[in-house]
Amino acid sequence: MTLKDAFQKWQDTTLKKTLEKFKERKERFATSSDIDVPRVAMPGLDTPAGFDMDERSARPTQPAEQEYLDKLGFPGEYPFTRGVQPTMYRSRFWTMRQYAGFSTAEESNKRYRFLLDQGQTGLSVAFDLPTQIGYDADDPIARGEVGKVGVSISSIRDMEQLFDQIPLDKVSTSMTINAPAGVLLAMYIAVAKRQGADMHELRGTIQNDILKEYVARGTYIFPPAPSMRLITDIFQFCSKEVPYWNTISISGYHIREAGSTAVQEVAFTLANGIAYVEAALKAGLDVDSFAGQLSFFFNAHNNLLEEVAKFRAARRMWARIMRERFGAKKPSSWQLRFHTQTAGSTLTAQQPENNVVRVTLQALSAVLGGTQSLHTNSMDEALWLPTEKSVRVALRTQQIIAYESGVADSIDPLAGSYLIESLTDEIEKRATEYIRQIDEMGGALKAIERGFMQNEIQNAAYAAQQAIEKKEQIVVGVNQFQVKEEIALERLKVDPSIELRQRERLAQLRASRDAVKVKDLLVKLENAARGTENLMPLFIECVENDITLGEICNTLRGVWGEYVAEGF
Repeated sequence: MTLKDAFQKWQDTTLKKTLEKFKERKERFATSSDIDVPRVAMPGLDTPAGFDMDERSARPTQPAEQEYLDKLGFPGEYPFTRGVQPTMYRSRFWTMRQYAGFSTAEESNKRYRFLLDQGQTGLSVAFDLPTQIGYDADDPIARGEVGKVGVSISSIRDMEQLFDQIPLDKVSTSMTINAPAGVLLAMYIAVAKRQGADMHELRGTIQNDILKEYVARGTYIFPPAPSMRLITDIFQFCSKEVPYWNTISISGYHIREAGSTAVQEVAFTLANGIAYVEAALKAGLDVDSFAGQLSFFFNAHNNLLEEVAKFRAARRMWARIMRERFGAKKPSSWQLRFHTQTAGSTLTAQQPENNVVRVTLQALSAVLGGTQSLHTNSMDEALWLPTEKSVRVALRTQQIIAYESGVADSIDPLAGSYLIESLTDEIEKRATEYIRQIDEMGGALKAIERGFMQNEIQNAAYAAQQAIEKKEQIVVGVNQFQVKEEIALERLKVDPSIELRQRERLAQLRASRDAVKVKDLLVKLENAARGTENLMPLFIECVENDITLGEICNTLRGVWGEYVAEGF
């Protein structure tokens, strides 16, 4: 089949089916000079719609055309290099999802409603450190940390307040939670049920990626084996009960924030993804029953062209892994769908207004690379929690890219660039070599236990810092172009009294609930943790009866113990 024939087939099948369901944003896309913008630009483009089909040739496929079909293909088709949807942003922009959460559930609820009023199209919840590691706000270990880097959630009552006046059947919610992800998802489902929503219709994502916690972040609780069980329990439960929910967000973001290169970010993220798929298969799940609910989370760094190539390479690699390595049959199982966040590690306390430019370039790379949702960091995040004003500027950055830049009018607009295609191929080659090494070690978990990934990231981070210190890498305002300045930005302050209020709320909850029911359910949970049954239904029952996050996690700690990282 010639490239023209393949393009016509794509138009007649994949594209046609999509356009029947989802109309494009405009009848016609054009530049300011009234030049038509093609839906997807192709080699040999003769008309705005694609090839000149009046001059089709019966000649055999040429080597260059076959290479194009093998490596790039068409949007919405294997190997998805050019995007996972046939029309991409011509039908709907990416989800603009600003990550937010601080102080109490009431305060965070106000910020969420503010962001929705400003045009945000999805919620993203940041939890405080006690919540992330499974402790209630009144636990002694939580002192001084309640509500500081995220919202404090200890019970279903907190979760109800967090989403007050926000209909959960109408919004998509992402929750950055890992070790206790199943418990927070249970709270979310229980609140949705109380709102009258059908949990089969809920849409959103839980991060639920414990392997990268062992590698790069550190908010783990349990050892690997029970942690992987919790993850596969979520896969199994959601495949039947919450089918539109992304059951995991396999994260390269934190790997990159720890200092990895773009190649390492792709390689280690996909290696972790392979480990989750293997764990689910070992638990008896069919690959096509859960693969379509896997999602990814990547960093958008400063080198715009490398980042665009990184996203394209990751998409192609995952498609091949799922189809060739795991034998997945459904096209939805081959698709790498991902959220992107701009790089917090690149933000500077010096000349913080410069961060608006950095974030813009990073966000642009994510859009050019075909992200499904995006968070843009605020200019003041190197200094403190972002204010409403700085968050609004960050959101406006996305909206200007979407509505004013024109980059969303054509799919994969940098495809065919000699440099972009070369970088895409080279990133794929180098990342594949890393995965081969990890496979030889016995997989991602073995590589983590040996400290392989950690050491590779540390070496890359050291090399990057050395380059900055030697001025081989210029950071504007830091090692060159410095100025004497006083930071005059508005500052967000978290009220320290919130910890006391959270303690009081928990005391009231414990005094008003059915103590006998709580005791019986915790015994039931302990027994279930020693067995093999799926824990998600029991988590939901527990939170609906006002059992707290800390009580659930402490019960599991009593059965499974805690993970202690070894030195390397």
